[in-house]
Amino acid sequence: MSIAFLLTTLVVVVTPGTGVVYTLTAGLSHGRRAGVVAALGCTIGILPHLLATVTGLAALLHASTVAYQAVKYLGAGYLLYMAWATLRETGAPPVTERDAPEPAARVIASAVVLNLLNPKLTMFFVAFLPQFVPAGAGAGAMLRLGAVFMAMSFVVFAAYGIGAAAVRDRVVGRPAVMTGVRRVFAACFVLLGVRLAVA
Repeated sequence: MSIAFLLTTLVVVVTPGTGVVYTLTAGLSHGRRAGVVAALGCTIGILPHLLATVTGLAALLHASTVAYQAVKYLGAGYLLYMAWATLRETGAPPVTERDAPEPAARVIASAVVLNLLNPKLTMFFVAFLPQFVPAGAGAGAMLRLGAVFMAMSFVVFAAYGIGAAAVRDRVVGRPAVMTGVRRVFAACFVLLGVRLAVA
């Protein structure tokens, strides 16, 4: 495993995207536990894309314009739904996580769906992983690289979620600030959805 792969992976993972925005939202709205669970969900959501790449399904998706467009628009629609759901929340969430923790299953499900409906992630694996697989190596090598990508994704996303939770106490006690933060996150979801739809 090369240093180039690790550095490239780190840059890709750290760059804000759908998963980062969702993890920040979860950490800020529901605390550290929700932020880490969201990071886990986003990481699990990578697995179907990795398996699709290894088995060749990604190539079929790429070749089928109709299938690719369908998944893309479903993903964009789900991002718009996430924007609406974020704006719909009212009031300040409880400061202590034990007061009303967000159900882990719901957080994970939302994170998995976000990544599952993002065909660009599969296309990324098709273009990215093969560059670092040694000539003649089998699917095992690609799976190992994918596992490293997932592990790094979890660590970085969890750090984002924990960081958001760390400033939570300063934000939740100020309704105007919390409303502004929700609007910013909703706008991010809308922008990501539009970018996915028009790409």
